[in-house]
Amino acid sequence: MAKQIFINLAVKDVQKSMDFYTALGFSNNPQFSDESGKCMVWSENIFVMILTHEKFKNFTTKPIANTKSNIAGLFSLSVDSIDEINNIVNNGLKAGGIEPNEMKDYGFMQQRTIEDFDGHTWEVFYMDISKFPKEQPKE
Repeated sequence: MAKQIFINLAVKDVQKSMDFYTALGFSNNPQFSDESGKCMVWSENIFVMILTHEKFKNFTTKPIANTKSNIAGLFSLSVDSIDEINNIVNNGLKAGGIEPNEMKDYGFMQQRTIEDFDGHTWEVFYMDISKFPKEQPKE
């Protein structure tokens, strides 16, 4: 079996969150979805499970963080172009997400950030490795 990653997020409104993630470009896998959680597919090996707080609590004994006011993690999605960054983030904004800061340009990498309704933070980035700074000679 291929190695896969499943990111589990506690959300207040599963359907609203599913609509948001669909706008970003995720698709839903109904095989692993029900009324208390949706499996959202980014790629063949990357999945985001959006779960009600009640269902999420079945997997942990810790309290669920308020990600609207505290950061619990940064999740990054690589894409193939700056246009794709803009398309994904603009669709997310239209679906009700917020962009907490402006696009960052590091020369070899550009990124925009979007937050969902629950404050889960996603960085969408494009990297051109050919523009990555060469290592400086040691003196």
